[in-house]
Order: sequence, then structure tokens, then C-alpha cells
Amino acid sequence: MRIPNRSPPILRIANGSFYRRHPNTHTTHPNPPLFTDLNLELSSATAADKNKNHWCIVGPSLSGKTTLLQVLRGQHLAIPPTARTYPYLSTEAVPPRLRSANRAIQYVGFDGDGGLGGGHTTSAYLAARYESRRENTDFSLRDYLIGNTELNPLDTLPGEENLMPPELVERVVKDLRLEPLLDLPVAFLSNGQGRRARIARALLATPEVLLLDEPFMGLDPPTVAGLSPVLEGIAGRASPRLVSSARPQDPLPEWITHLVYLRGDCQVGSMGPKEEVLEGLRTYVRGVWKGGLKEDERLPVHSLVEMGKVLTARGVEGDGLFLAGEKDSHAVESASSSAAEASSSTAGETAVGEPLIEMDGCQVRYGNKIALGNWSQETPSGPKDGLIWTVRRGERWGVFGPNGSGKTTVVSLLCSDHPQTYSLPIKLFGRSRLPEPGSGQRPVTFWDIQSRIGHSSPEVHQHMPRGLTVRQVLENAWADTFKGIPVLDDEARGKVEATLRWFTPELNPGYQKAPSSSVTDDEGDLSWSDNYLFGGLSFSAQRIALLLRAVIKNADVVVLDEAFSGMDDAVRDKCMLFLAKGEEKTYSGERIVDSEVAKAGRVRVRGLSERQALICISHIKEEVPDCVREWICLPEANEGLPARFGRFDGPLRTDEKRWRALWDRAVAMGARVDRFGGVMRCMCRLSPPALYLAGPLFAGGTPHESPAVVSRCPVNAIEVSDPPCCPSTHSRMRWERKRR
Repeated sequence: MRIPNRSPPILRIANGSFYRRHPNTHTTHPNPPLFTDLNLELSSATAADKNKNHWCIVGPSLSGKTTLLQVLRGQHLAIPPTARTYPYLSTEAVPPRLRSANRAIQYVGFDGDGGLGGGHTTSAYLAARYESRRENTDFSLRDYLIGNTELNPLDTLPGEENLMPPELVERVVKDLRLEPLLDLPVAFLSNGQGRRARIARALLATPEVLLLDEPFMGLDPPTVAGLSPVLEGIAGRASPRLVSSARPQDPLPEWITHLVYLRGDCQVGSMGPKEEVLEGLRTYVRGVWKGGLKEDERLPVHSLVEMGKVLTARGVEGDGLFLAGEKDSHAVESASSSAAEASSSTAGETAVGEPLIEMDGCQVRYGNKIALGNWSQETPSGPKDGLIWTVRRGERWGVFGPNGSGKTTVVSLLCSDHPQTYSLPIKLFGRSRLPEPGSGQRPVTFWDIQSRIGHSSPEVHQHMPRGLTVRQVLENAWADTFKGIPVLDDEARGKVEATLRWFTPELNPGYQKAPSSSVTDDEGDLSWSDNYLFGGLSFSAQRIALLLRAVIKNADVVVLDEAFSGMDDAVRDKCMLFLAKGEEKTYSGERIVDSEVAKAGRVRVRGLSERQALICISHIKEEVPDCVREWICLPEANEGLPARFGRFDGPLRTDEKRWRALWDRAVAMGARVDRFGGVMRCMCRLSPPALYLAGPLFAGGTPHESPAVVSRCPVNAIEVSDPPCCPSTHSRMRWERKRR
């Protein structure tokens, strides 16, 4: 593929194949060719050129998206060596400091290795980011952006003076909404804020090309909607040129013009203008459905059905590869629907037991700043400041809110990683962190808490030692620390073995499917789990391993903080089914059936039980387990608005209205009701004004955040029993009905 342009291309790859190691090197690990006979050019078009190409690399897990971005930057071995060149970087139009590819082409990835400090993490343990003590290396965001992150920096090299004009710094900081954060240590930043900070630092280096590896992963919908136009403006100015990557199910920004779709074997499946690639994939999917084409195992249809949705200024639009009416004519959501049915079949029947986590007015403060709980909640005894929240055994909670709203802080409190857990009104498993005079109970220790909570999060990902083997990561569920020695009995060893077999295709980098083999065979060879290190796995495989570490022990509380991010839809659905049913169920095509292990009576790992509580944090509805029913939505920091509570009447990922109502405050505050003649009138702008809601009569006229519907509102679609129970205080409420 050649793109005509007056100036030479920044990058030209002509019939090149790539290898991680030299093909003649003898190694125990597989070394297949990557992107065989690849032909690709990156244009050096400027802002004045009308026909600029904005590329996005799309592919499922293990397809090589990150690897291809690394190839563009000059990594991995090219065969022949002359196949990859950078003609534009040798011209006079490029400053001397950008003549090398590793400077001219900047990569911004968001995996566990991409901490703000440049390494895996800048702290030694999870609680360090919340402590008041600051080390010499705890640089502020301002220092991080301008590169002042060394205690004894080298002298400035010739030609590198004044590389960051103040006006450039001001513009980038403003575009990425980082002004209020400039004086904070980078360790204080949330996951979403950290992603924006890393994009800003890359932009301040003024590269010729910026490679963004899944830039929207882990960002809340409002932030995604705000970041996409910023990236569009950067791409339009060609300063720098942008190349991004995405999963098939991710909506593509409307300003993307060209696509590279990767097969599951690190080879290019299709490449060219966006509409041509999408039409070719659409034709392939139709052909497989109608029986005219045989499905290519390297190009599975289930990874394509959600592809092609468009991210616009108005939100996510379109049905992807489907035309009008096609989506309803084929059961493309059967797998998701089956998963929803399987994982939520007992959601309404799960018995709710004793409280496991009790927060009774928690406010997290840093000096005069309130980071969490800057609001007042109603209780039977009157208003009370701070977060009031109870998680009971058997409940399935979703925690939502914008980036920086305090979701990770909440997790740090319930996992006891936050030092203020000792001073706040929190009870974990019925006990406080400090002795309570007269109670006769000893305080719950950190080790007690860790042994009863399974936890997967980006913070755990950053701190997990890269030198552990895959097996050791799973066994670490029974250890006190990341590098501690696990205490394993026969049952625990059996669970580890069974889980490794179940996820061999996803965790074994050298896995090759054999017709006569089965990943559930007790005689399967698991030596690979002792040979491959956690740090050598792909980002998706690392996330899978951490998810399995959190659920394999069947802890009392399972906390999944963005645990499914980075996975494609097929891997995600398999993990969600494992979370719900363990080894009992598996996929057969798009259907969920009893597994061979279950038929043989050899199930070792089971799904969530009634004695466990689940807490899930996510910004994508498809990454919320279908069993989640209770929810809490935290407000934007320093808004002073209270947290909202509610209950879903079904799986979240199968109903866009539930998701919209959660994030759109005008709808979710369908919630926000108004007194009207002694009744509560629905203020949802999308519902007819004739519909009325019944609501609690709180002092001061403050409405409750999840009202009951007297006449069903088609947008909120909420029904509760009469009289209902307030989900935040569990107190009875008075209701009035409009007389007709």
C-alpha cells in the first residue's frame, strides 16, 4: 500500500517480516515470524495537506497490536534488514534531535509496565500513594511533564535548549484538563488522570509520530468523549501524526481514516481505507453466517460482530458491521445473552447475609481537601456527612463514577491499603481496625483482611513482580504478600492446576491447538506455566492471570477494579463465565453448555457462591458481570453532590438504557424529581410529562436518588415493590400516588 505524497514517508516497510529473535537462534520458546511480507507507509503529510491518513490498528487479544506498534518504532528484527526505513527523518525538515526513530516516534502504552515513573511503579507497596510522607522521588505532575524527574540530571545537550516553550505546556495541559492536578505528586493521580498525563508528556516531546496503544482503555464515558476531540485536533494539525490501536469491540473515533485489522496469529488480515476494510469484514461475516464461507480460525467471527461502531461528539453510534435490520435478523448477541442468562440466573435468588463491609460516614481528607465523601447522606437519624455504604454477603455491587471520583480510594479502604482506614468509621467482617473498648473483640488485622479478599486492579498489576512464573501468580492468592511463600494444600494445588488447564490457550504464549488434545485433560502438560514469566505475557494475558488470582481462592469478597480491560470480547466472555460458573460451563460456539469436566464429575473450581460478595468497577458496560444488581455512582470530585445508589433490574451489558441512565445525570436523576401537588413528578427529559414517580419525603425536599415508578417511565424502566426499601439507608419511606 503506497500513499502518494510530495515528501518521503516517515516510515516505509517493503516486504518485511519481523522476529522477536533471530530466526536462526536456538531457543525453547517459539519464535514465529511476525507480519510476514508486510507493506506499509506512514505519510509525512502536514496540516496543510487535505488528504491526511489517520491510522488505527485493530485486533483481538494476542493478535499483536502492541507488537506492530513496536515494529513501527524500530523494535524487533526486520528480515531483510533494509525492509524498514525512515526516509523523512533524514531530510532537512526534521530537527537533528529527531533523526532517530526512537526519538521521532513516541510510544504511549497503558499496560502494567507503563507507570508514570517510567518503570513498573514508583512505590514499594500499595499503601504508599496514600501516605503523607513524601520521598525525594515523589515528583509533582508539573515536574513529570517537563521531564524534571531525576535527582541529579545530566547537563542539557546541545540543540535541546528550550524544547518546551511555556505556551506549548499551557496548551497541552489545558487540552487534557490537567490544570488542577499540576502540583499533585504523580502517585496521587487516578488511573484515568495518569493516562492523560502520559499522553501530555509524549506531546510535549514534540515527536513526529505518536503511537497510542488503546488510549481510551479505562476512561469513563465523559472523559472519552472529551479526549477524542483533543486527539482529533492533534491529528488534524499533524503535530504529531497519530497512530492508535483498539480492540474490535471498541468504538472507532470518526476521524480515523485507515485501518489495519490483525488476525489472531500476528498477521495482517486486512488493511486500507476504513470503509473498505469494514466492508470486506462485513462481507466475510455475512458469508460465514449464510454458510457460503468457511470460518477462518485465525479470523473468528465472534471477534468481529461488535466492530465498527463510531465514537462521535454525540456519543457511540451505529451497529458496527451491521446494516439496518441485520442485527435483529441474526442472533449475534446469543453468546452475550447466554452469558447473561448463565451468570445472572441466580442473581435475584442469591441470599443476602451479614454485613461484610460497613462504612458509616467515611470522609477521606488530605489537609483541607476532601477526596472522598464531600457530601451528606440521609439516615434514619438525620443527615450524616460522608459515604454510608454496606456490602452484605451474597450481594453483587457495581461501583461507577468519573475518573478521579474516588473509586480506587474506596477499594483501598475496603482492602485496608489506605492508612486512614484505621481512623474512619469502617468495619470489615464485623470488626474495626482498632480495638473497641467493651466489645470484647480483637481488631481485624491486615493479614485477616488480605486472606478474605480477592483483589485485581491496575495497582495490583503495577506491583505484581514480573519475575514470577504464571503458576506462581495464581499460587500467590494463598500468600500474604506479592513475594510471599504461598501456603497450599491439596485442594489449592488442584484448583491451580485446573485453572491453568482451563486457560491454557489464553495464558500459554506458545499454545498451538491440536485436534486430539483438550485443555481440560488431567494429563495435559502444564510445564509451560513454570517456564513463562508474568512479565513476558501479553497485556491481556497478564490481566487474565490477575483476575484468576483474585477469584481462584473463593474469598469472602472479590474486588474487580477494571479487571476485564484489555481483553477482547471472546476472552472477556470466557472469563465472565468462569467467574460465574467456574469449570461447570463452557462455550460451544455461541451457546453455553455443560463442560466435559462437569459431566465427568471432576469440577475443582466453582463460580461465585452465595457466601461471597462481588464488587466490580468499570467504565464499560460490557465489562460489568451480568450478576451485578446493586450499584453506587460516585460524583465528580468536589461537586458536593451525594453518591447515588440504585438497583438494576437485569444485566447491564444487554441494555443500553440502563447504562445511559447511570451516566447521564439528567436521566439518572430520574432520580432528580420535583414536588408537584404533593407528589413527585418525573424530571427525566426523555419521558412524557404525564408520568409520575413516587418518592420519599426527605427533610428539606431533597429527593432520593432512585425513585419508584408509579407509572412506568420508559427511560428509567424501574419497578419496585410498594412500599420499597431505601437502598442507601434501608429505612422505610412514605409514598403518595397521584389521583387520576
